[in-house]
Amino acid sequence: MTDYVEGMGNPFYSSALAAANRGWMVFPLRPGAKQPALHGEQHCPRTGDCSGGHAKWEQRATDNPLQLERAWEHGATYNVGIATGPSGLVVVDLDVPKNGKSDMPDGMATFQALCERAGQPVPATYTVRTASGGLHLYFTAPAGVRLGNTAGKLGPLIDTRAWGGYVVAEGSVVSGGVYQGNHSPAAPLPQWLAQALTSSPKPQRSVPVPQPGRGSAYAEAALRNETANVERAPEGSRNAALVRAARALGRLIASGDLDRVRVEEALNWAGIAAGLRERECTSAITSALNWSIAHNTGRRTA
Repeated sequence: MTDYVEGMGNPFYSSALAAANRGWMVFPLRPGAKQPALHGEQHCPRTGDCSGGHAKWEQRATDNPLQLERAWEHGATYNVGIATGPSGLVVVDLDVPKNGKSDMPDGMATFQALCERAGQPVPATYTVRTASGGLHLYFTAPAGVRLGNTAGKLGPLIDTRAWGGYVVAEGSVVSGGVYQGNHSPAAPLPQWLAQALTSSPKPQRSVPVPQPGRGSAYAEAALRNETANVERAPEGSRNAALVRAARALGRLIASGDLDRVRVEEALNWAGIAAGLRERECTSAITSALNWSIAHNTGRRTA
């Protein structure tokens, strides 16, 4: 891959180029924030990258120098997002306790204990310290395995990002804090860690989901309206808006008018766009959809 000339005068542009020089696919995030600085499906102009249909951030991420230059031209202060799946990365996100829970072990302490139980050292790899004091451990993804995101699968305050996920890149600024990296190469994902991520969870009772049918115009309108409500929700009411939307759309999943995966993706994007963390979105959406489907499945009509 050809190295790009280092960006001049714009540290965010330089960060985007530095990530691209590592072979990673990047896209702009909102200035000072973690949310994509890209239009959502409900506002898609169906032009440019989306001329063949709406392209999400994972599809629009790029290492093309001309596209990067356009995104960060004129001193634009967009933060930099790295689409982990297309970049061939698995990133282990070690978070810190929130809301003053100082007696709770942070993600790094839990990860160290996980390594000890596996009889392995803490892997040495490219690491980024986040604005909140957490750590992102970057690994190259194993061949032949398509890993997705996880939330808490490895332990409390440990998430992972792979296909379907992204991370904030080194050099980005969130709430006045700078993401700082150690400039080491990304090491291959250890086999024991890959096995931990691919192991099957213990069987749990799940809510049966009917096969999706043909979406009606009403269902499509409901999906647009509910996701728009979540995106516009003011701070302090975002989680409640997300739960209300999921419960409303769950009825249309139960009736077969909407596909659950599509609803989950749309609500997750809307929640992130509103300012919620992906882990918060996933938990709230799953719980609310399960509740709604369970309470509406028996009301379906043939």
